[in-house]
Amino acid sequence: MIDLLIIGGGPAGYVAAERAGEKGLKVVLFEKKAIGGVCLNEGCIPTKTLLYSAKLYENALHGDKYGVFGDNIRFDYQKMVSRKKKVVRKLVLGVENKMKLNHVAVVKGEAFIKGRSSSGIEVTCNGESYMGRNLLVCTGSESAVPPIPGLREAGDTVLTNREILELTERPESLVVIGGGVIGMEFASFYNSLGTKVTVIEMLPEILGGLDFEISAMLRSIYAKKGIDFHLNAKVVQVEGNSVVFDKDGETHHVEGERILLSVGRRPVTQGFGLENLGLELLRGGIKVDEKMRTNVPGVYAAGDVTGFSLLAHTASREGEVVVNNLTGRNDIMRYNAIPGVVYTNPEVAGVGETEESARSRNIAYRVAKLQMTYSGRFVAENEGGNGICKVLVGEKHGEVIGAHMLGNPSSEIIYGACLAIEQEMTLKEMQEVVFPHPTVSEIFKEVVFSF
Repeated sequence: MIDLLIIGGGPAGYVAAERAGEKGLKVVLFEKKAIGGVCLNEGCIPTKTLLYSAKLYENALHGDKYGVFGDNIRFDYQKMVSRKKKVVRKLVLGVENKMKLNHVAVVKGEAFIKGRSSSGIEVTCNGESYMGRNLLVCTGSESAVPPIPGLREAGDTVLTNREILELTERPESLVVIGGGVIGMEFASFYNSLGTKVTVIEMLPEILGGLDFEISAMLRSIYAKKGIDFHLNAKVVQVEGNSVVFDKDGETHHVEGERILLSVGRRPVTQGFGLENLGLELLRGGIKVDEKMRTNVPGVYAAGDVTGFSLLAHTASREGEVVVNNLTGRNDIMRYNAIPGVVYTNPEVAGVGETEESARSRNIAYRVAKLQMTYSGRFVAENEGGNGICKVLVGEKHGEVIGAHMLGNPSSEIIYGACLAIEQEMTLKEMQEVVFPHPTVSEIFKEVVFSF
């Protein structure tokens, strides 16, 4: 009898498998494509690899601001793509080695849930049957494809995040439908390489759900870099390489050599026998409690398939919660300190409540913010650039409830705010923390002292 069957080898599945293997559980992990899931193979890692290449190119173009000069600065798009593939292969091998080290049996193929009985939970794959005491469903998510007329007829002109990563040539123009995180990261990448980019967003601002002020600031930066934005715009049709959208009661057209469809993702709940368990669904995903348990005993779900927080680091933590509870450690999943990052140039990072979410939830708060130029390290490394750091605290106790940043390297220092929220640190306690000097992270302390 297998202790834990896991369907899906993405961040939720492979982290859960690794942790379970470390604790001596007998684990079988099923993955129909490549280990690592969408994040490692089609999302997080490949996009960040390409974005870093673009950032280096952009920095080289403007090196004169730092007294560094170069002639004939250029880029090789195919080499960027080749390096992206190499990085992905290396990391996939790394995850596979972790599975071997922790004695996790990895089965490549499409798993199918036969059902649950007194003997356990049965899953079949490649003609073999596997019986387990517990099942963890980590089937992830897929790109949402809305019913826009002409979308499918446009053929390979229209791309999702998967297909655009396989392009071998840089498009001269790109229309991005959807100004969320994925859309903005690809917009940033291609804008840096000289592609004419247009972003069409249905909402009043890009990056819905993030701090509104910071989202607007990032949009302004990229508008100056040449990206055209159409907000409050609804796409009504695709005609070949032309996107038709309504805005302010008028119909507009914009053309692009390629069209990137980036309107969100949806949980994968079909095609692997989930219906044979009678699981309860919520928001299109599998409904779970704070321990990631479903309504069926012995069956858990983690990652994007829950339809709640579609982030790789959320998925990994959810997988850990499952294993901790299976191995005797009482653990619950908390979502109040989940960081969100946008890897544009400059980066955006945030965690906890925004001003908008705090107001909508009737949370009494105080807010303080400072320009990033209050950090000496930021000034030294970002000639002519600026940004913002904003911190929210509860009105009554002064505990940190949110922090949001625009400026490099926000992605690398936002974890400090995550810790503060997780530990319910107050302004006084934050003021007593010693930050290394000079670092950009000191901006947190500067903001805390400005309340």
